Amino acid sequence: MEGEVSEFLRQNRETAAWLEGVRGVCESDKLWLCRREFILRNLEDFCGPGQPPPPPDSNHRGLDRLLAYSMVWVNHVFTGCRYPPLVMEKALKMAESIKVSDAPVHTTRDELVSKKG
Repeated sequence: MEGEVSEFLRQNRETAAWLEGVRGVCESDKLWLCRREFILRNLEDFCGPGQPPPPPDSNHRGLDRLLAYSMVWVNHVFTGCRYPPLVMEKALKMAESIKVSDAPVHTTRDELVSKKG
């Protein structure tokens, strides 16, 4: 999928520049590539079909929600964070078609406790 995303961004320079504006300063390239794909795949659902993306600092409610879900998803995949069930369900559904290679494997507190018992 990364090739498709990169090709799309080469053909859509304004969207590519916009995306760089929402990248966190501390995001690794690996994390960012996954989050970038998540954002692109869900942008129209949150910001409207055929609409240009709103500026990152525009307080656009749909964009704010999309960026929050993108962080929920990467935090879950890369650091093992867990969120309320409805939030997790929504974020995982939004990421269904995204393939992450070399994702870390996390052991939850509940799994550790059940092993001791």
